[in-house]
Amino acid sequence: MPVNDTIAAITERVVARSKSARSQYLDRMRRAAEDGPRRAHLSCSNQAHAYAAMGDDKDALVAERAPNIGIVTAYNDMLSAHQPFKDYPDRIKDAARKVGATAQIAGGVPAMCDGVTQGQVGMELSLFSRDVIALATGVALTHNTFDAALYLGVCDKIVPGLIIGAATFGYLPGIFVPAGPMVSGLPNDEKAMIRQQFAKGEIDRATLMKAEMDSYHGPGTCTFYGTANSNQMLMEFIGLHMPGASFINPGTPLRDALTDAATERAAAITGLGNAYTPVCDILDEKAIVNGLVGLMATGGSTNLVIHMIAMARAAGVIIDLQDFADISEATPLMARVYPNGLADVNHFHAAGGLAYIIHDLLETGHLHEDVKTVAGAGLSNYATEPKLSGDRVNWEPGPRATLNSKILRSASEAFQPSGGLKQLSGNLGRGVMKVSAVDPAYHSLEAPARVFEDQEQVKAAFKAGTLTDDVVIVVRYQGPKANGMPELHGLTPVLSILQGRGQRVALVTDARMSGASGKIASAIHVSPEALDGGVIAQVQDGDIVRVDATNGILEVLTPGVTDRPIKHPDLTANQSGIGRELFDIFRQTAGSADTGAGVVV
Repeated sequence: MPVNDTIAAITERVVARSKSARSQYLDRMRRAAEDGPRRAHLSCSNQAHAYAAMGDDKDALVAERAPNIGIVTAYNDMLSAHQPFKDYPDRIKDAARKVGATAQIAGGVPAMCDGVTQGQVGMELSLFSRDVIALATGVALTHNTFDAALYLGVCDKIVPGLIIGAATFGYLPGIFVPAGPMVSGLPNDEKAMIRQQFAKGEIDRATLMKAEMDSYHGPGTCTFYGTANSNQMLMEFIGLHMPGASFINPGTPLRDALTDAATERAAAITGLGNAYTPVCDILDEKAIVNGLVGLMATGGSTNLVIHMIAMARAAGVIIDLQDFADISEATPLMARVYPNGLADVNHFHAAGGLAYIIHDLLETGHLHEDVKTVAGAGLSNYATEPKLSGDRVNWEPGPRATLNSKILRSASEAFQPSGGLKQLSGNLGRGVMKVSAVDPAYHSLEAPARVFEDQEQVKAAFKAGTLTDDVVIVVRYQGPKANGMPELHGLTPVLSILQGRGQRVALVTDARMSGASGKIASAIHVSPEALDGGVIAQVQDGDIVRVDATNGILEVLTPGVTDRPIKHPDLTANQSGIGRELFDIFRQTAGSADTGAGVVV
């Protein structure tokens, strides 16, 4: 099925906009690839250092005929999503030897958990960790001894950082290897209800703690459809996972077999063979557009708006908020996964999952089939699902009909005709809103502003009982330059309670809200941010603000707002404590949210 006219036109726009940057990027990658296998350019002393601890693999490495796979791992055992990676390197090395290849751990990258740092000082380093991960990936691959790479990462900033690093070394083939979601625990809607009860003072902390532990209870990714699981979706739509790898639970035979298959495939697509497939050829304009379609069709995380801009830039592809908005308008919302529904990702996978969605979107012309992937030519490779045959994986056609229409529907019978994201713009700047979980009755609001400069002030006002009318909550000085652009997910229970009382509520902020932004109309990622000359810095209590996702409007209606002098608050407290001292140069040089909030791209 040829791609439809709207998607084709957006793709052509992205190609035209990216022409110069993409051409320069590909020229760099081609020159690097022409040098041949990296190890051929190392001196004998260089190689001796690289292979000294490789034992029986030394002969194969010295002969240079066997592919050498670099493993870049985000393993730590504090993140449930990354704990399963502990034993992956040994498994990968064994799988590589079976196909005449070798593998080495090239290096590790940090992986912090936004679930641990929500509402804490550490959250101010969260977004910047993406760029640190990209830098650490570069350090790992700089040893220049690898013919391909396997990237072990799952969560919020980890996959985007690894992608930026992989794109920078885009002449190398690379495959992303996930660990899968934890098995289902306490239902997400029940967890959310208990959080609201705690915020109201109706239950004690022990009851809250039990609910949280019953929800986040074992190895694997959190099961709601936040940034981590949106990352996994993206890797399939872009073609950097083995097909169907995203949502297989950890510690299962199929999970292990998929890791083996990724290793075998990485060895097969190096420049030493006839199937050379470097990352730079996969990460093109069509792949990026396919990723945007996947984000909208599944109602994925708002964090991916920032990350996709940065990831695409690393590969010379320039996308804009308007591309997100236009693709959202053209893409049906096919999935209801918490917080956009009651199901978790395990239920989504059982209902047909990504294989079903990709097949249906290909059939309706919403996706580009003619792309390169690690599984071969064509995105239709990802309309299949993995099945075990002994201890090996075979791929079979995925479901062609939904197995649960409350969770997953075809494009022709979608939950709504357009995707989950809206761009808002006006005299307050540009922002985005995830509307897939917001009742259409709340998509538009005109109300007085209450202005705050951190989320704790909002919580204090709530506890004091001063938020009693329709209100637009403005939380500012939370952008990349001010304090690293933390998520304000901790406001969701408070704002939900206000809305539940019958008040009309919206949030406007230069911060993030993540893929768990809930049912409140939240205009987020507002740029320019307050510290960078944004009008959001000039808004005062009582100003009338219009937040209108239906018409894409974000504006302050009170006359004379832009004539007011800007008085920046004292932000020195943002500059020290819990490692913030180390990131001063990041705050100074970070880009705006609408360009990816990047430091290294």
